[in-house]
Amino acid sequence: MATVIDGQSPSQSGSPSAGPGSAGAPQPPARGPALAAELLRRADEDRELTRRAGADPTPERRRDVVRCHRENAEALAVIVGRHGWPGADLVGAAASTAALMILLHAPDLRFRLRCRDLIARATADGRCPAVHLAYIADHCAVELGEPQFYGTRVNPATLCPYPVRRPQTVDERRHDVGLGPLAEQMRALRLDG
Repeated sequence: MATVIDGQSPSQSGSPSAGPGSAGAPQPPARGPALAAELLRRADEDRELTRRAGADPTPERRRDVVRCHRENAEALAVIVGRHGWPGADLVGAAASTAALMILLHAPDLRFRLRCRDLIARATADGRCPAVHLAYIADHCAVELGEPQFYGTRVNPATLCPYPVRRPQTVDERRHDVGLGPLAEQMRALRLDG
């Protein structure tokens, strides 16, 4: 049975009609709330399954997390194929962040790279916060064996950031996207860990 992602079947996915709205404020398409709910539900399921697997790491629970990541990535691919990157203008800030979390856990690097480029355009257009681009850019860089730009990826074994490109200016780049200094992030991580 196919999952309905945006409240419509594929045959109903025509362009939305413009409806009445407040003067001067762009109105999201009618399907935005349904997309937002789907993204938030999927991100919540991911968090819960990951929490359970961390508390009791049985093979079955680890398989559940892998299955969830795969299914969420497939659903996100459908959304991206129909609507482009689900920025805040389409689904709201919380659901756009949920989409990023789903993307960060997607098993297909090619899909993550494609979405990284879409997020870069959405960031340039003001539809997505710059911090989203920072996270996916670092994620992809580490996966490609390249130095990251913002230091958002940390090696879980050492609790140190993976290599960072031009580390002497990393805090400037972090500031530009709304992140605090890397040393503060590392202190917080070590206190929480």
